[in-house]
Amino acid sequence: MATYNGHKNYNHWNISLWIGNDQGLYYLARDCIRSHRTRDDAARAMLESMADMGITATPDGAPFTVTAIRAAMVGM
Repeated sequence: MATYNGHKNYNHWNISLWIGNDQGLYYLARDCIRSHRTRDDAARAMLESMADMGITATPDGAPFTVTAIRAAMVGM
C-alpha cells in the first residue's frame, strides 16, 4: 500500500501538517486529548469544536475528518 509522506493519504498528511504547525489547532488538539478518554472521542470533539467555529477544511482545501484528526493526534 502506498503512503503519502509517511501518512495513509494526502488528506491525513495535510491535516497532520496543519495541526502540528498551527498553534491554535495544536492547543485545541492537546486540550481535546486531555479532556477525553480516547483519541476517537478527542478527535470527534475537536471536529465538533472546529465546525462550531466554521472551520471545516485546511486553507489548502483538505477536509477535516475524524480519522484524519485522530491520525494527527498520534504521538501527542
